[in-house]
Amino acid sequence: MAFKAERTNARVVAGLAVVAVVAAGCGSSGTSSDQSPTLVAYTGQSTDYQINFNPFAPTNIGGTGTIFQTLFFYNIVRDDEPAPRLGQQFSWNADGTQLSITLRDGVSWSDGEKFTAEDVVFTLDMITKNKGMNSGNYSGRATATDDTHVSIAFDQPSFVDGPTVLGKTYIVPKHKWADLADPAVAVLKDPVGTGPYLLEEFKPQAYTLKANPSYWGGEPAVKKIRYLALSGNQAGATALKSGQIDWQTGPVPDVKDVEKNYPGYRSVVTPVNQIVLDTCSNAALGCSGPQTDPAVRQAIYYALDRTQLNALAFENTASEVSPSFMLPERDQQLISGRLQNRVAPMQPDLAKAQQLLDGAGYVKGSDGIYTKGGKPLSLTVKTVAGWTDYITAVNTMTQQLKQVGIKLAPQQLSWNEFVDAKDRGEYQLIIDSLYQGPAPDPYYLYSYFFSTAQTAKVGAKPGANISRFSDPQVDRALDALKHVNPNDTAARQPHLETIQSRIEQAMPYIPVVTQGTISVYHSAKFTGWPTEDDLYAFPAVWAHPDQAEVYLRLKPAGK
Repeated sequence: MAFKAERTNARVVAGLAVVAVVAAGCGSSGTSSDQSPTLVAYTGQSTDYQINFNPFAPTNIGGTGTIFQTLFFYNIVRDDEPAPRLGQQFSWNADGTQLSITLRDGVSWSDGEKFTAEDVVFTLDMITKNKGMNSGNYSGRATATDDTHVSIAFDQPSFVDGPTVLGKTYIVPKHKWADLADPAVAVLKDPVGTGPYLLEEFKPQAYTLKANPSYWGGEPAVKKIRYLALSGNQAGATALKSGQIDWQTGPVPDVKDVEKNYPGYRSVVTPVNQIVLDTCSNAALGCSGPQTDPAVRQAIYYALDRTQLNALAFENTASEVSPSFMLPERDQQLISGRLQNRVAPMQPDLAKAQQLLDGAGYVKGSDGIYTKGGKPLSLTVKTVAGWTDYITAVNTMTQQLKQVGIKLAPQQLSWNEFVDAKDRGEYQLIIDSLYQGPAPDPYYLYSYFFSTAQTAKVGAKPGANISRFSDPQVDRALDALKHVNPNDTAARQPHLETIQSRIEQAMPYIPVVTQGTISVYHSAKFTGWPTEDDLYAFPAVWAHPDQAEVYLRLKPAGK
């Protein structure tokens, strides 16, 4: 009873804090000084913001898509043609070794300087010189043929590099960035971009973007966007209940009854990202702990009761996940028949989990916990304070894994501590999610999270491959896929199957479920939101550059 009382009191305090922050920022009417309504967004930020608008830094808090733009926009939730942004046209030569791009003319940076092809070349060259910025393994050589044309040469067929270069690389101004000593981690407080918004004000509790009156596409109808830092998901739900937030992506109580419980709001649930337990898996690169044993990772995989996790932590909005990390619906025809499980079992197999541990030399102690070499099979699992769905999932897993003889020790961190632990490899388990690439193709997830080129020794900053996983067969298959035209499905499939088989065996990321990403939006205040019938962008407030696409489509209700 005392625990429930504490949680109730915390929610009341959080709700008062939300109202205070919003009211202080935009007045009780929720409008900006020009009487146009301010859109208030909550991304899940559970501690104060620490300013950094560097689009390449791991501590970036925003501006990707809104301030800094890509050349084109790729929609990962449906198979649309790439939409022109800073670029207008692109084409490949026949063998995929040269990409030609025509840029939009007449674009200016927000400080008035002209945007040219030199900015694009500078950005791409900067990425090749800084491994931590090169999440897509880009290896081209860019040349500006004139102010509006860029040619990129590759040593080998590189069709798959196109969506990363064109749709996920944020172009930055050469005249502002050329003197940065370490652009991969530099703190950017005064961002200069080409996008539809400018930074108006920053405070640790909230920052505000304002519409760019000189935006090449015309000044947006939504004039101001305020991002709030709250105490976590419960505070976000309280703010929604009081009508103080206009767009939130994250767990919401009784999500099936959003329109009834939150008048004026609607929701959309999109299955895209896969929830996992990240493991620091590779002892050869400095990882330490029981999770470096594949048998332990496999035992955790089989011991999870995913049906229970879905019900208790995710309001039954999650769906099946494949150990191949293909999306079961989108990639159904590509999932290998050689896998032990096409999708992870929704019910636990405790006998299988114990068999794996017994076979790896673990012995169950009198307290029911396995031991090896005199050390108990105990693992610390980290999550972000305030992320109530993930915290609930971890607490549920703790009870589930105890039944099989594995002890979990949950640990909550601030966002910055969480990011730092991932980057340094100073963790055993982390609950997180794997994200999709710039196009609806599993190649990109594989290249991000399973490529040796994307990892580093413990203590050094890796790319996306924070598990420190490295496998020569996977690397060779990824390299082979770069040589094959993405339209040649038959030629690609053997390489995709090799990757699937190897990562199911090694399991450096333990599959939990495919997350049903919940977004709730204020339809009575703004019109033009993505819906299940018109997913013109991934409708998550933290997704980039998708969120900028949404802002550009929105209009204040009645206008």
